[in-house]
Amino acid sequence: MLTAVAVAGCGGSDETDGAPSRDDPASRSAPPSKSPSGGRSASAKPSVSAADGRDVAACADGNCEIAVSGPVTVRFTSPAGPATLTVTEVGPNKVEYTVKSGNGRSQGGASGPGQGCITVLRDHGSSNSCGRVDTMRPAAQPGAVVIQMAAGEDGTAILHIVSR
Repeated sequence: MLTAVAVAGCGGSDETDGAPSRDDPASRSAPPSKSPSGGRSASAKPSVSAADGRDVAACADGNCEIAVSGPVTVRFTSPAGPATLTVTEVGPNKVEYTVKSGNGRSQGGASGPGQGCITVLRDHGSSNSCGRVDTMRPAAQPGAVVIQMAAGEDGTAILHIVSR
């Protein structure tokens, strides 16, 4: 279950306007599986695999799974129009990012083993929740884009963007 961690790991603004709350079962995930430790450089191969590898362009349609090991900007389409996710920091068991969509902005950050964040974008707002997450693809939600960042032990985060 995804547990909201307000003090130890999640930061940012939530713009909720009918979007799921931190206690919404639709935005929860199961505990993560462990991944072996590895190197931390941007060119190092992640210890976990992502369906789209490191191909940021695969996210343009709002559906992807990529490995991220350093700052990167991802552009995709959200219910409010063009959106930008900017990963600002990735490290061993740590991830921080900002999402801009329409007139809204949401930030997420988590640190610790098995930690990450889920941001749900809708045309009328967003919600954000950080805590324990899985590296598996989150469930799609009608009329929304679900973003999940799961920090990895080796300094590689897995980013899922799901719109269908």
